[in-house]
Amino acid sequence: MTQALKKLSTAEKEAFEKEGYVIIRGLFSEEDVKRIHDLFEEISHQTIPGHFEPDFSAEQNDPLKRYPRVMHPHRFNEVARDYMLHPGVFDVLEDLYAEDVLAAQSMFYYKPPGSKGQALHQDNFYLKVQPGNCVAAWTAIDDVDEENGGLLVVPQTNEDEIVCPELADRSESFTHHYVKPPEGKKAVPVNMKAGDVLFFNGNLIHGSYRNKTKDRYRRAFICHYANGSAEEISKHYNPLYRRDGQTLDLKGNPDGGPCGVEFEDVYPH
Repeated sequence: MTQALKKLSTAEKEAFEKEGYVIIRGLFSEEDVKRIHDLFEEISHQTIPGHFEPDFSAEQNDPLKRYPRVMHPHRFNEVARDYMLHPGVFDVLEDLYAEDVLAAQSMFYYKPPGSKGQALHQDNFYLKVQPGNCVAAWTAIDDVDEENGGLLVVPQTNEDEIVCPELADRSESFTHHYVKPPEGKKAVPVNMKAGDVLFFNGNLIHGSYRNKTKDRYRRAFICHYANGSAEEISKHYNPLYRRDGQTLDLKGNPDGGPCGVEFEDVYPH
């Protein structure tokens, strides 16, 4: 007997399985969005070693030095941890996985005006979830479009293999890796309103535009999850969290993947 869906419609789940992604509109309330916005506005004026290390003297032409991404805020902030474990997000993920879910990572991007984008890539190249896969929950804290650095996805690449990246164009991407879409498939923009959440498969090729605006940020709270039956993950992501907040460690996955070597970089999404 098929288990009843908690949050998704049958059409939404089928869209995720076919296209590799699905947007759940308004999953985070206006109050949620404001609380997350205010939290990271406060964090933006601090230095938190190992998590957020801004250069407060950075010139205007290098906005990402002043506003780098915040890595693993759930490890030092209870509010961030609570939103990583958001019940509505877990309901969607349990529908997508059809099993229990483990939270592996949180991040926050400020993406101020003038910021570079991120070259196309695949998430499970970095998380190395085995067996199974990771899923991202990408929450828009500002309205997101092509002008302020919105996301790009390559539909139906969720069933494609993880591949070894090429070098990215560093004049446009703040990260080094680039995955070329397969022949016949191309990147399309994903426009979102604040509070919308984009869920996407760990093999899906995706990236983002440069923020071409002069006065608009493109803030986003991004978390990654694994299926509860996973046994291994890249060592950077331990400990993982169950829905109730209990922690556990998975075996560190030493597999170098398609590049043949182990990548030590903390996940560069």
